Amino acid sequence: MPKDSNGTELNTGDSVSLIKDLKVKGANSNLKRGTTIKNIKLTNNDGEIEAKVDKMGTIVLKTCFLKKI
Repeated sequence: MPKDSNGTELNTGDSVSLIKDLKVKGANSNLKRGTTIKNIKLTNNDGEIEAKVDKMGTIVLKTCFLKKI
């Protein structure tokens, strides 16, 4: 089961917040700290989740940079 930066378990459909500014490969913009991402999806890798971000479409994020809301 994937866990966020605080050790809280993440589930499909949860909302998370970024704890750090992140550069996104292939995109001109960055994701800022505090950005809320809703309705995440789990992947086969416990250290990653999939999420739809407004401007960028679907991206994969590492769980160590996320905090469950």
